[in-house]
Amino acid sequence: MADIRRLPEATINRIAAGEVVERPASAVKELVENAIDGGATQIDVSLGSGGKSLILVEDNGHGMSADALALAIERHATSKLPEGDRGNRMFQITSLGFRGEALPSIGAVAHLKLTSRMASDDSAHSLSVNGGKVSAVTPAAGPVGTRVEVRDLFFATPARLKFLKSERAETSAVSDILKRLAIAHPAIGFSLTSDGRKTFVYPPEGGEDGQLKRLGAILGRDFAENAVPVMAARDGVRLFGFAGLPTFNHATAQKQYLVVNGRPVRDKLLNGAVRGAYQDFLAGNRHPALALFIELPSEALDVNVHPAKTEVRFKDAGLIRSMIVGGLRAALAEAGHRASTTVAGQTMAAFRSGHMGGHMGDAGRQGDFAAAQNFQAPQGPSTENMGEGMAEAAAYWLSTPQAAGAMAEPAPAHLPLGLARAQLHETYVLAQTHDGFVIVDQHAAHERLVYERMKAQIAEAGIKRQILLVPEVSELEEEAALLLLSRADELAELGFVIEDFGPAQAGRKAVMLREVPAMLYGADLKLMLADMAEEMRELGAGLALKEKLEDIAGTLACHTSVRAGRRLNTDEMNALLRDMEATPNSGQCNHGRPTYVELKLADIERLFGRR
Repeated sequence: MADIRRLPEATINRIAAGEVVERPASAVKELVENAIDGGATQIDVSLGSGGKSLILVEDNGHGMSADALALAIERHATSKLPEGDRGNRMFQITSLGFRGEALPSIGAVAHLKLTSRMASDDSAHSLSVNGGKVSAVTPAAGPVGTRVEVRDLFFATPARLKFLKSERAETSAVSDILKRLAIAHPAIGFSLTSDGRKTFVYPPEGGEDGQLKRLGAILGRDFAENAVPVMAARDGVRLFGFAGLPTFNHATAQKQYLVVNGRPVRDKLLNGAVRGAYQDFLAGNRHPALALFIELPSEALDVNVHPAKTEVRFKDAGLIRSMIVGGLRAALAEAGHRASTTVAGQTMAAFRSGHMGGHMGDAGRQGDFAAAQNFQAPQGPSTENMGEGMAEAAAYWLSTPQAAGAMAEPAPAHLPLGLARAQLHETYVLAQTHDGFVIVDQHAAHERLVYERMKAQIAEAGIKRQILLVPEVSELEEEAALLLLSRADELAELGFVIEDFGPAQAGRKAVMLREVPAMLYGADLKLMLADMAEEMRELGAGLALKEKLEDIAGTLACHTSVRAGRRLNTDEMNALLRDMEATPNSGQCNHGRPTYVELKLADIERLFGRR
């Protein structure tokens, strides 16, 4: 056996640096969090070569004295735990960081220069650390606040440089870190400059709408226009933020931001809760855009789960999840029949892309708004530029004797979805509003209406159960079977009466289903049990069961709703519109697709070159 020996101090520092500083983005995160904890209201970050050659972080915070500056680059030095604390406060952290390892770790693998000044000092002070070698503190010129300059990151550990990505990728990672911190702290101004070019500038935002302004600046104007406020409070925990309408969805979850006590985090529990809240509104491969903020007592939260502090652990995870699901669903219900404004934009873009010839790929869709600016009005009256089939349908309808009488009655402003004027292709209801018109997909709309009624009936009258003439015996993986049996009481409340059916054998165990919800007549019960066990394991909360039942109700609603191809009379079409106005979430079907498209007169006039 080799002799055991102590590592040299320089090696110890470089090992610590490997834990704290993985790439330029992690160094920026540590430095910016220190600036936030230092009371800064403006933080400016500059990069050279994606942070490889230069990282410069400047803030206008409280600054440090000469003595504090010398202490700041020592390992395990901190201002964020009280004097004499023996670890009692380590699990009640109210700042973004406390370990005191960022500066010495960076200094161990780079050329580090610190310049700081307190408001009470006549001048600033500066100190350098080069590969772990510390210089003396000297007077310097500088404003109140702190300036941290990092050059040649990982020059002391060249092997680490080989694992860094391209300059563009590293800059993107820094940008993402800063945006998350900017969302968490809207009262602080942030800017990022890369190789001399301004990437973004976010001024400080104050007032009641400051949070939404910051979100609009980062997530885009479309988010600000299509987000609903989320508010909930229970047992000392406060949830607030903004969530995008279901029709404003995306292919990835990149536009989901979660902040806990001012700390941007990535947490599986929170992500699962968001997915559960939108389960009735979105297909499995679509994701909402949102920013949620949770505030709770520090003793109810453990931030020391991950070295980078990007994950947290809640004392009462079930409470947090139920608040997120409940808060999001209540906010979406408040939106009523509202659909995202982007639906109309996409519709207008579809008209214009048809005019410009052929189908457009992803690049074309991204350029829809630019293309709209270059749109030229047609010369003279023509129907060639209208959507495929729309000109023919409109001409046919206008030629009917009912058209003049129907158009004579104006649509009142208090009816958001207007009055029915026609049915196109026995699938789409055309309604005139006071300032435009609406096209409704009758099947998608009625599917949502039926589904919401089924959910209301379940909530009011409970779930009717049906005894199986022959009990269903299902063999599952032992873990899945035990999970179902452990929650037999909850399952019974939802209409599933399940019992143990013999001992486990070879990792498999059988369960017997005696009663099921009456609505599940004819369903594949074995597959349903396996799916419920899988969702319980993944989501880990009682709401998973109710969500599964609602998912089944959604499938039934799809099969029992008005189908495309059915002719409706005027009264039926208007009844559908009025029901949509009175029903929560009727702006989208159960899969996140819009149930209607609204076009304003201004949009139509632009389409025909009148504006």
